[in-house]
Amino acid sequence: MCCESLRPGAARGGGVRPAGRPHPRRQGRAVSPRVRPRVVVLDYGSGNLRSAERALQRGGAEVTVTADSDAALNCDGLVVPGVGAFAACMAGLRAIRGELIIGKRLAAARPVLGICVGMQVLFAKGVEHGTATAGCGELPGVVERLTAAVLPHMGWNTVRRPGGTRLLAGLDPGTRFYFVHSYAARSLPPRAGHSGGQPEPLLTLATHGQDFIAAVEAGPLCATQFHPEKSADAGAVLLANWLEMVR
Repeated sequence: MCCESLRPGAARGGGVRPAGRPHPRRQGRAVSPRVRPRVVVLDYGSGNLRSAERALQRGGAEVTVTADSDAALNCDGLVVPGVGAFAACMAGLRAIRGELIIGKRLAAARPVLGICVGMQVLFAKGVEHGTATAGCGELPGVVERLTAAVLPHMGWNTVRRPGGTRLLAGLDPGTRFYFVHSYAARSLPPRAGHSGGQPEPLLTLATHGQDFIAAVEAGPLCATQFHPEKSADAGAVLLANWLEMVR
């Protein structure tokens, strides 16, 4: 579940340059002379669609917001946003066969980026108020309510990134991202029958009451529990990194 009743204020913490100074990772990226990647923001009735659209456009992408399956299957990169309840988001996804679109893209090694509940629905299931709802099943594990003194987890927080990350490349260790959520996946259990032939996903972690998964990188699948489109310069760098992976 993700709550969006408040808008973030100015970025805080290390790793992000003042507004007047472009981050070195951003200089020249958004105006790349290469062909702009075609990105679809999947419209299934949930998510920060226009914020994501504008942030990706600033990163140099040609962006379409649509529920059209052909466009979603054939674009260079697919973004799955999401706010609200896990079950409601899954119902919206299924209404447009979004889970099949995501599965087909990943099977063909085509990039997908999940954001907030758009990340949560990629897991095997979500549990809200004692009720379990099946997710897309692209990642093993369960999305559950965090154990914390204050919920929702709303505001800026640091993350602990893994070695070899491409999604968070170029960002300082103290960089903060903007979170708005009460639920998260706490761990990523190994898949049944995993042979070890493929590398394990890279996990970025954060803490609010307890550790939880803040981002995942698993081949063509990337996802963030935080909102890159609301995370100022840090989010712009992350989206630029993802667009480079999409190209």
